[in-house]
Amino acid sequence: MTTEHLLMNTLHGKPTTRAPFWFMRQAGRYLPEYRQLRSQSNGFLNLCLNPKTASAITLQPIHRFNMDAAILFSDILIVPFGLGMEIDFVEGRGPVLDALKDSKSLSKLTQKNNWSRIQATYETVSKARESLRPDKALIGFAGAPWTVATYMIEGGTSRDHSKAKEWAYAQPNNFKTLIEILVESTIEHLSKQIDAGADVVMLFDSWAGALAPGQFDKWVISPTKEICRRVRNIHPKIKIIGFPRGAGAGYIKYSKETEIDAVGLDTSVSPIWAAAELEAPLVIQGNLDPVLLVAGGKGLQAATLKILDAFDRRPFIFNLGHGILPSTPPEHVAELSEFLGAYRKGG
Repeated sequence: MTTEHLLMNTLHGKPTTRAPFWFMRQAGRYLPEYRQLRSQSNGFLNLCLNPKTASAITLQPIHRFNMDAAILFSDILIVPFGLGMEIDFVEGRGPVLDALKDSKSLSKLTQKNNWSRIQATYETVSKARESLRPDKALIGFAGAPWTVATYMIEGGTSRDHSKAKEWAYAQPNNFKTLIEILVESTIEHLSKQIDAGADVVMLFDSWAGALAPGQFDKWVISPTKEICRRVRNIHPKIKIIGFPRGAGAGYIKYSKETEIDAVGLDTSVSPIWAAAELEAPLVIQGNLDPVLLVAGGKGLQAATLKILDAFDRRPFIFNLGHGILPSTPPEHVAELSEFLGAYRKGG
């Protein structure tokens, strides 16, 4: 059994025998053991806030596939829940929130985050870290402010995020206040996860690509930089991964200005382009199309090798360009995990 801490060594710029790997949404609906626990729970949010169950789910893919890192089983909307918003996860629809509409509804969030409401999240981190092998990393996470704000304003998922963008343009002061609240809460949320045992933290900005360049700078880059700077003031050695999904050419500016240690690429990004344009020592993470993991076969292996070859000479973490799809056959995940575990750099 290896004792090489592949993911942490990669993030610290140390040489490794192979690229570490883990997969976004690696704990989830494609696994029968997850579905069994889900069927016994009283809703998704209760599942997230039950430390015994959530820690078990966090570890399920590690037990089955031996990835190099586990990621906390939780949700990016835990922070607005801690801020007092009520959230319901509806099957087939996703999260439903009582949407923010104006400064009056916004004022209800200005109280200090009710961390007792989500304290179970940090207990989950502790339980998961205690159960993980020392050479496996535990990744904590939060949603980035812009993405979380879209859910709070839209009242759930949205195709075009028009209400959130309208707020940003028409009510800039209110929108700025909301982002500031989320920055403060995200810093504390990540810090509490690190205190509880998270080795690495990740910021998911799933809807970063919805913004025009000037708005992207204002609502994605600036808040992310503030979070990174202040989390490191508290935890100087922590490594931070950013995922500005859909950022396109904005990946360059995001990577240079936010002070992240690693950047997750979405499926639209060419590995060859990223290897040339995103300068080391930045660690790159990504970016296999999750649909290929559903399809399997020769196409999966060919795409995997193409990504590995593109980043063979720099610090790299293999991942997907988005989360594992519920229809993914577990045997395809097993095959890919076995291949990645046996792959050696330069080989």
